[in-house]
Amino acid sequence: MNKSLHIICFDVPYPANYGGVIDVMYRIKALHDCGLNIILHCFQYGHRGQSEELQAYCTQIYYYPRKKWGLSIKKPYIVSSRNDASLLENLLQDDAPILFEAVHSTFLLTHPKISHRIKLVRMHNIEHDYYASLAKSERNLIKKAYYTIESLMLSQYENKLKAAQYILAISPKDELDLRATFGDKVKLLPAFHGNKEIAIEPGKSDYCFYHGKLSVAENNVAALFLVNEVFAHIPYQLIIAGDGASTELKKAVAKFNHIQLLESVNADEITQYIKKAHINILPTFQATGIKLKLVNVLFNGRFVLVNSQMVAETGLSAATIIADNPITMQEKIAELFTLEFDTIAIEERKTILAGQFDNMKHAKAFISLLD
Repeated sequence: MNKSLHIICFDVPYPANYGGVIDVMYRIKALHDCGLNIILHCFQYGHRGQSEELQAYCTQIYYYPRKKWGLSIKKPYIVSSRNDASLLENLLQDDAPILFEAVHSTFLLTHPKISHRIKLVRMHNIEHDYYASLAKSERNLIKKAYYTIESLMLSQYENKLKAAQYILAISPKDELDLRATFGDKVKLLPAFHGNKEIAIEPGKSDYCFYHGKLSVAENNVAALFLVNEVFAHIPYQLIIAGDGASTELKKAVAKFNHIQLLESVNADEITQYIKKAHINILPTFQATGIKLKLVNVLFNGRFVLVNSQMVAETGLSAATIIADNPITMQEKIAELFTLEFDTIAIEERKTILAGQFDNMKHAKAFISLLD
């Protein structure tokens, strides 16, 4: 295969240590394994530097600085801050299709010089809904105002996605929502991930585990809920792992000897905590997209306790235990600690996940759209 594809990414996708870049990184690997030549364009900011590992999967890699003050009255900040003049020049070196990773990367989507190109947008969320949910979760008034304004701007801006030939939804729920606006342009492309097989260890252990990027308001709210509303009233051990924990969360955890907060934990260590936990517990309070950490724990963890919003219209509810309030969650935890996760349960998990998250199958389906 001599086909090429430009991928414009909102961030450097390596290391694959949070939801959005996990989907990007493992899609890049799968497309490379299918023989596609990938020209990667990354917006670089924060602590994520240029990556030698990406060179194994991409024929060319370009890095661009994300603008710190890329404010615009016409485009949301997540879009206007990812704009660089040299990006257009690099895209014009050939006529290969262009994949825009998330709304964030679509600054050039409607540019007349690429109007003839095949263009695809990978939707990681319904972004205006996601930012509205962030606004509800955020307690800092300045951040809350920013998320609210960004949500409003995104709801107007997302109409520009009609310039793409295909809009790729990450979950069945998002597919339905997007079809209401974009019709047959919308295709379901399930999340890509780093799990080659079910790797669950049978048996039991003595702790529950929650993990996430704790600097994200949604995850901070979920962690505080678990500490204050659930585990404050039961004796079972809870381990919370993730970077960027708020002062409020640290103070809440410090009150309890049976609750532990771990920061600066790498991806391999997270996987080991997932595998050894008796219960991976993952509540969320915004049902947008699909949480890649849910996919990861289903491939690697024993019992998975969630609320309804975590699995809403994902097709994964049968693989989890659902509890929607603190009392029910406490009862389920007590019940699950009396059980072992046996080989029958592992086979049931395999049956539920079979075919839903096959990276190579979905990579081939994606490549068929490029024609």
